[in-house]
Amino acid sequence: MRTALHAEWTKLRTSPGSWWLLVGVAAATIALSALAAVAVSCRAGCTADLPKVSLTGVQLGQAVVAILAALVIGNEYTTGMMRVSLAAVPGRTRLLAAKALVLLATTSVAAVAGVAGSVLAGRALLPAHAFVWRPVVGSVLYLELVALLGLGLAAAVRSPAGAAGIVLALLYAWPIVARAVTDKAWSRRLDQLGPGTAGTAVQATKDLASLPIGPWAGLGVLGLWALGALVLGWLLLVRRDA
Repeated sequence: MRTALHAEWTKLRTSPGSWWLLVGVAAATIALSALAAVAVSCRAGCTADLPKVSLTGVQLGQAVVAILAALVIGNEYTTGMMRVSLAAVPGRTRLLAAKALVLLATTSVAAVAGVAGSVLAGRALLPAHAFVWRPVVGSVLYLELVALLGLGLAAAVRSPAGAAGIVLALLYAWPIVARAVTDKAWSRRLDQLGPGTAGTAVQATKDLASLPIGPWAGLGVLGLWALGALVLGWLLLVRRDA
């Protein structure tokens, strides 16, 4: 396993595009969060959920994470390098596990930097901002789970563009569909099942009773999506030719 991890880390660190995407995760998250904080410009007595507002950038950072995750394995299918990887690491389960661990570690660093920067910007731009641990920790976990979701789907569809498109549709198009449904019960149910709408519930600190799903339960829904994608990707990886 150590050899597989070293190989995957070498692939990632020698790819300039990967580093730019990791920097992009943090930069995009901080930039949009700061813009949201400026737009709210709330002071004492404000009714807005300020901890959640200060983490608005996660909505943009997740797109960069999804693209990075799709490229980690999808690019190898596009270039034909997957044959070399499988020759070097014949154990396909070990190969996927190594990719997942390296992706998770690097995404975690970028996510922590982006979320920490967003919180600091929120504290500076929103004087009434109160620090709450759950949205902060939950946002980092959210980005990590989005990365695993993207990796699993890329292993399944064997296309970086296809996998990224599916993840982005789940994260951005699903909420639009849920809002378009006129039946309130079905709209609420879609919010409870969507990986993005359910997962971001962990950022809320106000009016929790009105949420379609609880904060940690919502993150759990995203976790199930990520687990399902990884299992699907693993099953197809071990059963198909390179």
